[in-house]
Amino acid sequence: MAHDPDTPAALRRTAEEGARMAGRLLRERFPQHRTIEFKGGIDLVTDADRASEAALLDFLRQRHPHHAILAEESGASQGSDTFRWLVDPLDGTTNYSHQVPHFCVSVAVEGPEGTVAGAVYDPMRDELFSAAKGQGATLNGVPLKASPTDTLERALLCTGFPYDVRERPDLPVGLFSQLILLAQGMRRTGSAALDLAYVAAGRFDGYFEFGLKPWDIAAGGLLVAEAGGVIVHIDGRPFDVLKGDVLASGAHLAPQLMAQAKRFLDEIGWTPRD
Repeated sequence: MAHDPDTPAALRRTAEEGARMAGRLLRERFPQHRTIEFKGGIDLVTDADRASEAALLDFLRQRHPHHAILAEESGASQGSDTFRWLVDPLDGTTNYSHQVPHFCVSVAVEGPEGTVAGAVYDPMRDELFSAAKGQGATLNGVPLKASPTDTLERALLCTGFPYDVRERPDLPVGLFSQLILLAQGMRRTGSAALDLAYVAAGRFDGYFEFGLKPWDIAAGGLLVAEAGGVIVHIDGRPFDVLKGDVLASGAHLAPQLMAQAKRFLDEIGWTPRD
């Protein structure tokens, strides 16, 4: 029987290989001088982002020439079939540009029924998180399980702030201010994809963030779900990579975390941007 390159397992291998390849490039360039451009007030891109994306897109086009691609820096390219790759060649660019060794490559592929497979690779720790729909999530081949923590007072939470936080601080800062008073602790690491991977691994008990993009959350969202966690829209609606206000946690903590988020959103009269 001919090998089918579009099975979830095969797509997972492609995501893993691509993420590792791009990650090696980032690791090699990490100590070098950076060329930095600003896409917005605090939103930047480096030469390493562009080099990683170019190499990764070339790899994906050779492996799956008929698939569409949506990448952070180069945008969308059309394909002739139902699969689309969502690529973040360097998640954690601000960390990278300041030589903070916490960043990753995120690669996912979606089909008609959502994300099929994905990988998040941290090249500085050589940690490869990956998942395929219905087949579980792993870290370097070892199965992942989301946190069993069931109370906010014992929970280590994580968040991030969107690039428009200076113009719209009330939403992310407001929810942060409420939850930091209830949780055991709160972290802000600078890479949404790794934050979600850490939720899948049980390192963080919960995570929330506003204003993310599909390439930030596609792979990480699948990791959380396949590790037995919960990922939803920030107001409790089903998770959708096109709606980038997200909340994720272990299954036991989810009801409390979702209730607190909903209470805050109701108090401020929040209307979703989508």
